[in-house]
Amino acid sequence: MLSDNNGFVGKVFIFTAPSGAGKTTIVKHLLSKYNFLGFSVSATTRTRREYEVEGKDYYFLSIEEFKSKATAGEFIEWEEVYENQFYGTLKSEVARIWGEKKHLVFDIDVKGAENIKRVFGDKCMSVFVRPPSVDTLIQRLINRNTETPESLIKRINKIKREMTFENSFDIVLVNDLLEVSFVEAEHIVETFIYGLPIQ
Repeated sequence: MLSDNNGFVGKVFIFTAPSGAGKTTIVKHLLSKYNFLGFSVSATTRTRREYEVEGKDYYFLSIEEFKSKATAGEFIEWEEVYENQFYGTLKSEVARIWGEKKHLVFDIDVKGAENIKRVFGDKCMSVFVRPPSVDTLIQRLINRNTETPESLIKRINKIKREMTFENSFDIVLVNDLLEVSFVEAEHIVETFIYGLPIQ
């Protein structure tokens, strides 16, 4: 198990979902509410969107930089999500957050979530955020207007695959009404941190 130099090993929360299900909105709410949570910033080789901030949303790496770090064993987990589009979790990021005596929060895709769950085991609570329906999710993705027709087809196919994995995680949180989802997510965090059984 990874730890910082002071030996602090915090708990781990994974929020995973198909793209557009609302996991990022839920995670941002939790981070604003609880100062004992720290967000694990993923590394990626995908192009930075104009509203994204280096080191806050992602660490943006070239393909060569990413592969070099992977070869050097600097990732807890990594994957090629699309062709030449890599995502991964840096060991240094976990050490940074635990060094601040905070519990880790991941906002990550389904495959990465499965990998992280295997690494952290029972110190980890994994939450699958499910939309009311696949059609709702696809419509949200279209409404974002951030995809080319080709990338939209890729993402829709990925959504359909990822929806089949919901039973692989500890809890399924149905994100129908956002305010209700916020309360349910808060309950999950508080019960896991303080060792209470989740109702």
